[in-house]
Amino acid sequence: MTVPRQPASPDESFRPPEGRRQMILRRWLTAVVIVLLIGIPAGYLVISAQQSRESGRDKAAESSSSGLRESWPSQMKRRIFEVPIPMKSTQVAYFETSNWRTSRLYVQFTTTSAGLDRFLDEVGAPRATLREGDITIGERDADTVGWDFDTDRDWWGTRHDGTKPRPDRDFVVDLSDSARPTVYVVSTATP
Repeated sequence: MTVPRQPASPDESFRPPEGRRQMILRRWLTAVVIVLLIGIPAGYLVISAQQSRESGRDKAAESSSSGLRESWPSQMKRRIFEVPIPMKSTQVAYFETSNWRTSRLYVQFTTTSAGLDRFLDEVGAPRATLREGDITIGERDADTVGWDFDTDRDWWGTRHDGTKPRPDRDFVVDLSDSARPTVYVVSTATP
């Protein structure tokens, strides 16, 4: 006569043999968990790499350009260089240069008379600070982006020195068409 085996301890429980259906279900669950643990991070890495690559291409195109780009500078650049371009401005173009000592943002745009007043008030240089015939943007800066201030136009200019770390800004306004003035700005930031 055989005696049934007693559990070694009271906590030991009897485990019935696993059925085929339960075994297949457990394997599927394991496979799904593995796919999720590996697939989601891998997918995230692929998406992140693609976004980084596109951003790098945009930055490379921007840094390799010479002269003005017909586009609005990013909101961050406008904030850093303190150039608040009025809404509904047209013919907006910009160019940025940077080196270890200084960074410059060159911007030009055409706006309305009211837009010009808003812009000048926002930058802290109201219209009364403009001086007729004063070309405050230097020849070197004008040559960098191809601006020609020698033509016979109605030029007005002013300079606004910022206290560090705020940028220094030179403004030249073409008021030949007072209803649609064109504004030229060079904003220089130094660390």
